[in-house]
Amino acid sequence: MSQSVQQAKKITGTINDSQGPLIGATVLEKGTHNGTVTDLDGNFTLNVKSGATLVISYIGYVTKEVQVGGKNSVQVTLEEEGRSLNDVIVIGYGTQRREAVTGSVANVNGEKLNQIAATNAAQALQGRVAGVLMTQTSTKPGAEMQIRIRGQRSLTASNDPLIVLDGIPFMGTMSDINPADIKSIDILKDASATAIYGSRGANGVIMITTTKGYEGAPAKITYNAYVGFKNTFKKYPMMDGKKFAAMRKYAGKYQNTIEEDDNTNTDWQDLLLRTGVTTSHDLGVSGGTKGGSYSIGAGYYHDESVLPTQGYDRYSVRANFDQNVGKYFHVGLTTNNNYNITNGSQVGMYNALSMSPLASPYDENGNPKRIVNMPIDHTYIFSRDVVEHLDELYVNETRAFGSYNTMFAEVKCPWVDGLSYRVNVGLNYKQSKNGAFTGTGIGSDNATSPNNASTLNNITKNWAIEHLITYDHTFAKDHKLNLVGMYSAEQTRFEQTNMSGQQIPAEYFQYYNIGAAAGEITVNPGNQRYWQSGLVSWMGRAMYSYADKYMLSVAFRADASSRLAKGHQWHTYPAISAGWNIAKENFMKDLKWIDALKLRVGYGETSNQSINPYSTLGALSTRAYNFGPTTYKTGYYVSTLPNTELGWEYSSTWNFGLDFTLFGGRLSGSFEYYTQKTNDLLLSVSLPSTSGVDSYTGNIGKTQNKGWELSLNGTIIDNKNGWNWDMGINLYQNRNKLVALASGADRDEGNNWFVGHPIDCIYDYNKIGLWQEGDPYLNILEPNGNVGMIKVAYHGEYNEDGSPTRAINDNDREIISMEPDLMGGFNTTVGYKNFDLTVIGAFQIGGKVISTIHSGNGYLNMLSGRRNNLDVDYWTEENTGAKYPKPGGITSGDNPKYASTLGYFGAGYLKVRAITLGYNFDKLRAVRDFGISRLRLYATIQNPFVLFSPYTNECGLDPETNTFANDGSTSAVTSWTGAHKMPVIGYNTPSTRNILFGINLTF
Repeated sequence: MSQSVQQAKKITGTINDSQGPLIGATVLEKGTHNGTVTDLDGNFTLNVKSGATLVISYIGYVTKEVQVGGKNSVQVTLEEEGRSLNDVIVIGYGTQRREAVTGSVANVNGEKLNQIAATNAAQALQGRVAGVLMTQTSTKPGAEMQIRIRGQRSLTASNDPLIVLDGIPFMGTMSDINPADIKSIDILKDASATAIYGSRGANGVIMITTTKGYEGAPAKITYNAYVGFKNTFKKYPMMDGKKFAAMRKYAGKYQNTIEEDDNTNTDWQDLLLRTGVTTSHDLGVSGGTKGGSYSIGAGYYHDESVLPTQGYDRYSVRANFDQNVGKYFHVGLTTNNNYNITNGSQVGMYNALSMSPLASPYDENGNPKRIVNMPIDHTYIFSRDVVEHLDELYVNETRAFGSYNTMFAEVKCPWVDGLSYRVNVGLNYKQSKNGAFTGTGIGSDNATSPNNASTLNNITKNWAIEHLITYDHTFAKDHKLNLVGMYSAEQTRFEQTNMSGQQIPAEYFQYYNIGAAAGEITVNPGNQRYWQSGLVSWMGRAMYSYADKYMLSVAFRADASSRLAKGHQWHTYPAISAGWNIAKENFMKDLKWIDALKLRVGYGETSNQSINPYSTLGALSTRAYNFGPTTYKTGYYVSTLPNTELGWEYSSTWNFGLDFTLFGGRLSGSFEYYTQKTNDLLLSVSLPSTSGVDSYTGNIGKTQNKGWELSLNGTIIDNKNGWNWDMGINLYQNRNKLVALASGADRDEGNNWFVGHPIDCIYDYNKIGLWQEGDPYLNILEPNGNVGMIKVAYHGEYNEDGSPTRAINDNDREIISMEPDLMGGFNTTVGYKNFDLTVIGAFQIGGKVISTIHSGNGYLNMLSGRRNNLDVDYWTEENTGAKYPKPGGITSGDNPKYASTLGYFGAGYLKVRAITLGYNFDKLRAVRDFGISRLRLYATIQNPFVLFSPYTNECGLDPETNTFANDGSTSAVTSWTGAHKMPVIGYNTPSTRNILFGINLTF
């Protein structure tokens, strides 16, 4: 750093944290570029002007100001972020000190985020923030998480939050951002905080700030890496040969084929699964120049599934710089780029799970079989050796590239202190291409079935521009005013092309020349898409505080969306919030144990326009017609009616909050209560078949969310004889309710929507046991039924003699809520000198989860002997107290009657997500002599165990969901959930337990 020309005084000092000296902390003379950094012992020397103030900062710590006065030496201890209400919080189009925030904003810094090694930041956030639910939709490597902030609002429009990356709305996904590049995440939860983003903030806002350099700081190099190994959390509990043979004989429906033998016991899962490997490498360089800063980083992430060929690779490059140009101009650029490859999506568990354990994978000569013949099913063998040796003959890969770029220029007004103009420009591009090829006979019981190939190519282009005028000034010391005005516009264009073909003449073509296919080439018009949409917005916000005691924030935003009907495209959102720092009042001065106490209240409105573009115009669909045996023509018919009145879906929210810090910063937390009402739901309305049209999109229906959140963070032991112990916990509850549906209807059974009940519901029979010998009314309630079959609740009328008047029918189905009673997470870190031990977990009390493997829809619990079966406690004459029905009993389709009821479990659990043990070498003199400011080695075990889970207690499997209800592997589950996408537990890629070893290095 440069030093001031007017040197008047030499000041020396030492900068520490609770553990000892801080190496590389920045010491800057306030209001100048004159500064230095601390050496290997945390010491510094700096020449400053008389009366100077020192600004001392270090990444991950609260910045501190120290007045030199008459001192020649200073000793300063910095506090870690998160223990002070003076932390800087990103609130959207600006920042605020935590004590001045009036909306509901949660913050997680990058250091805490990376306590869990994860593909994307959403996985690392699980259980860390009250009111924010991160749900697995797949356990495949590279899969996205479903993010819900304070529940669901919409039925068919998007419930996904807005992601803002370095100040600009982000068109990518969380997996497009390398977690190692993230400095902090701020989550805006209530409408008073999110209304500033208008319709895009309807479902909450996730503000991501990437790491940057520090002005005037010397170059710093960081390297973070880990390697891990993973195995299945627990294998799917399928029957072994002995149990399966006994069950098949008892069911009496199928006999062994010539390939099956009661003395054979093949574990098909062992033949398929492998040990997966995960590795990550991130290298970064950051620093600063006179009046500017820079940061450059590159990362590589590799994740192998326990399923062969299934994996994910991501290459990421990011860079940012900003520079002052003279006294009034400031410019900057941030670019985030990633290229990722997802492989093996076509490989699944079903073949291995359904294969008979009585069949051998080898013939009598010891050669591998191609298929196994079971009584009805003839199944292709997918073992680890087979899949890996198929190589380029069995491919499904997606290659994706994303480039997200933000540029800004800012000018300060030289005549008005605090007035500035800034322009932000975002230029984004995302492209993905999926290619699939299946060679001749692969996956089929017919060795000559033709090969096939397909490609799906998506391109998304987006630009956004924001013009901001900001006025930030303090009057008479106590009056602080911040004004922001903004105009913005953005446009997004999407293109999709898809084609497939059979009988590729040379199999090494794979999917690269489908036009050469000798068989059928398909270009389905329904899979070719193009759309363009735009949004124009105005925004104004005023934030005022007096003496840091009374805060008021008022915002208005107006959006116009091209997706809605003309005359209904504009909507205006007001938001207002206020805060009162009670602890700063004179009457609180005697309560020394209260450091900070702030009351907040806010009201705001947001809207949602996240429906498909052109929904106002209606739609035509295609249908092929044949004229004779060889002539085909394509016809068009109206499938969706236009709606010239389609407008915004909008929500209004009240939020009440209390923030506190007690006992000298040893305990801090917040409590929130909120209520949210959503009106004019954007909903696809089904029409009767007599109308000749399937549906139309309208503004119909209402929902409501209300709940509370509690977050607590405490320091139990603070550097006592080398010991430290920090702990945090969050608890939250959300109650969701559907208030109204179309035309005053109280239910939509096809979609499982019921007025007065949560959006996520099961509509099905209620299993109350199994029919036993001697139970009355079996012949009435279940004509042709049998003892040992599933017994469900009856809700009909009764005769005078107490007998039911009818058999069980659809009217006996019940509405079963899936909502949990309580959710939360916890984390604790215990340190002793250079050692640290961190435990992170999450829990849920109550609710329901759907397991497809247990229900009939997964076809793995048919209890007939047709395919292998889950190892369940089934009914026999000698085991009448069983939970599962009698094998070979009355069926509905291929499954026991009412088999869907077998898939409902209590969703409660307590899961430890990660345990990490680390050792910091950077306090050692030998390490510091090499110029290393940080050296930490650690070992982590992820997903080590689960407690208090009815599902895990039943089958040993992970109770967290791992697939969508409309995923191809569980397509039949849509009978539970209708059109609504609901995560369930399926037979997706198995959940794993991972062991990692890593290093954090800075020099």
